[in-house]
Amino acid sequence: MEFMTGVRKTEPLELSELLGDDYVGQQVKVNGAIHTIRHMGEVAFVVLRKREGLLQCVYEEGAADFLLKELKEAATVEVTGVLEKEDRAPGGRELRLKSVKILSLPDAAMPLAIAKWKLHTSLEAKLNMRSVSLRNVRERAKFKLQEGLVRGFRDFLYAQGFTEIHTPKIGAKSAEGGSNLFRLDYFHRPAVLQQSPQLYKQMMVGVFDRVFETAPVFRAEKHNTKRHLNEYTSLDLEMGYIEGFEDIMAMETGFLQYAMDLLKREYAKELQIWKVTIPKTDRIPAVRFDRAKELVSEKYSRRIRNPFDLEPEEELLIGRYFKEEYDADFVFVTHYPSKKRPFYAMDDPEDSRYTLSFDLLYHGLEITTGGQRIHDYQMLKEKLEKRGMTEEGLEQYLDTFRYGMPPHGGLGIGLERLTMQLVGEDNVRETTLYPRDLSRLEP
Repeated sequence: MEFMTGVRKTEPLELSELLGDDYVGQQVKVNGAIHTIRHMGEVAFVVLRKREGLLQCVYEEGAADFLLKELKEAATVEVTGVLEKEDRAPGGRELRLKSVKILSLPDAAMPLAIAKWKLHTSLEAKLNMRSVSLRNVRERAKFKLQEGLVRGFRDFLYAQGFTEIHTPKIGAKSAEGGSNLFRLDYFHRPAVLQQSPQLYKQMMVGVFDRVFETAPVFRAEKHNTKRHLNEYTSLDLEMGYIEGFEDIMAMETGFLQYAMDLLKREYAKELQIWKVTIPKTDRIPAVRFDRAKELVSEKYSRRIRNPFDLEPEEELLIGRYFKEEYDADFVFVTHYPSKKRPFYAMDDPEDSRYTLSFDLLYHGLEITTGGQRIHDYQMLKEKLEKRGMTEEGLEQYLDTFRYGMPPHGGLGIGLERLTMQLVGEDNVRETTLYPRDLSRLEP
């Protein structure tokens, strides 16, 4: 009988272990996938791909007990050799090969040249063969940076006293309302895929005071643009006992500062791969919605066509304006019109045409929507009635407020959009692991 007593230490070493001086000059064992083989006559470079990066191995005829032709690109192997310092190799280390154990061999040639620095192929080809295209070091680096953003969100909010929750994605009623819902049959009952965890987040403020979630949300929008997805990951938070919606903006600013510092500390390699310039987060300006429209109209001679919404071109110009005038990468646009916000948004007591809400723009693209919520039971009922909405499906949500709730607010951050702007891509599908849009359900 065998008992498990914890994580086992395996003999093959990881890159982080090889980069120190402990194993230089010693024989070591390493496993990985063959990223590429470069023939140089009697010598060949066999580059292994591991989770932490690339390791250069050197094959010399007569020095190894196997033939080079036994190796194929994309094979997974376990190799043994002597570790040496080599400044020209990735990480400054290379392995002089002695022996190899083949773990698996590919059944076909690679459909994409993943060993090249850039994948010179179409976005469609990359998405159609996603599990292959992401073996490219540069492509997968985007998703390591995305990992850092999610990690920063979690770590920062835990430190701020938030509780992580997990809410259902199938429901009887949507938080946002409207027609952009994916409807489904749920055991002969109508149901929808949730557009956000909004209602559950608010209900849980009455339990934990501060909550957050990282999870998919669904929008049945018939958009086919470079900035829209029908399923994306939202970084959501909701916090109680706020003094105003400015507390929410301050919390997001704190998250961005923490996340960018984390990327600089622990994701420097990926930042270098994408030549990322870390955005400024020390001071983020905030401007009223109506004033923002006026500013860009005046500076860029653009007529205001819709006083109640921001067009994509206006968002770009707002981002441009604040970059030119204040060297700001982010800008909060506050006090959105009430007609463009959901029923639970708190109206501005000084002018009910506007709400105590905001969007955060990053280089001219909206990545966050947030604001203060209505916490008074009667006020919520009046807002529903004013909008011609029924209480059907909202009974438990409304009961939460009937039994008392603190002033609260929150936000949702589009993870893929945030990543897209960070690395400088121009299509959100580039920073989505498996995009779902109007035409794509696979892979």
